[in-house]
Amino acid sequence: MLWQIDASPYAWLEERGPELMLHGIIDDATGMVVGAVFRPTETREGYFTAMKQAITHYGIPLGLYSDRHTIFRSPKETLSIEQELAGKTVPLSQFGKAIAELGITHIKARSPQAKGRIERLWGTFQDRLVIELRLLGVNSMDEANRVLPKLIQKHNDRFAIKPKQAESAYRSLPEGMNLDHVFTVRDYRRLGPGQTISYGGKVYTFAKNTAFSFSVKQVVEVRKTMQGDLMVWHQGQALFLRETQKPQRQTKTKAASPASPRKPAANHPWRQPWIPKKQV
Repeated sequence: MLWQIDASPYAWLEERGPELMLHGIIDDATGMVVGAVFRPTETREGYFTAMKQAITHYGIPLGLYSDRHTIFRSPKETLSIEQELAGKTVPLSQFGKAIAELGITHIKARSPQAKGRIERLWGTFQDRLVIELRLLGVNSMDEANRVLPKLIQKHNDRFAIKPKQAESAYRSLPEGMNLDHVFTVRDYRRLGPGQTISYGGKVYTFAKNTAFSFSVKQVVEVRKTMQGDLMVWHQGQALFLRETQKPQRQTKTKAASPASPRKPAANHPWRQPWIPKKQV
């Protein structure tokens, strides 16, 4: 029913490599580690990866417990606990938007002690996982991530406990839902001429013809996946984008019309007879 999520910086490779950040998720009822990945620093992408692992293998939990890092909460969020419990809405971080789409209740702890189970997990890993990586001769982050699933399974076999109720509280992933399209960075853009979108200093348009009709200056949701793919998210569908050139603005030039002839007035000097000057 509830997962705890966090990250721990440590010299996981000892002197053989750089300090890494282990992102992890633990099931609160059983102590089972359901997702984990190494990254150089604490990042949204690291948490996204761990969440994708966990949901793919187990399902969608009812709740998620985290700290109050700005990855998990918007800096504009200022609600009290009472307001949160009352269901008041606040601006969501990119991570918050993803789990909200999955229907996961997000609880943000106000102290490390509140998420004690995952804090104790880091202590266990710093004693045991470091030794396992040393015995395997792991010297880089990529190698550590390759062996991590087997080490996590070994840990779960030894330390995870059976829940009091055998019935699973996990929910299945809805049919047709792609987690790559959920764990994304989301922004809003206004469509320009020729169905173009400006994003990251570049111009994009739809990669394929779409059955949807968009008007100029219409605001659309743009999502960027962890793989770098860019899409417009519209009515639950991903409309992929491709880079293009900015449309040239066409300016209409008016042809100069000939000036209409003008007749001199009756008293105009040009109508007076020419009188030669007298010779002095």
